Amino acid sequence: MLELLHIENIAVIEQADIQFRPGFNALTGETGAGKSIVIDAMGAVLGGRTSRDLIRTGSKRALVSAEFSG
Repeated sequence: MLELLHIENIAVIEQADIQFRPGFNALTGETGAGKSIVIDAMGAVLGGRTSRDLIRTGSKRALVSAEFSG
């Protein structure tokens, strides 16, 4: 199970640590809040294709990491 998603310099997200708990987890928010960016970050950490366009403007690098439980 995904327990923690760490995001740095992806689109509008400078830095975020998102913890997931057993059961139902929901991402909610206004348009432009970054919900789709979180989903894109999950895809990247799972080996999906990404684009350099995801790197936050003015940043030289971006990082996405995850912690999983077995």
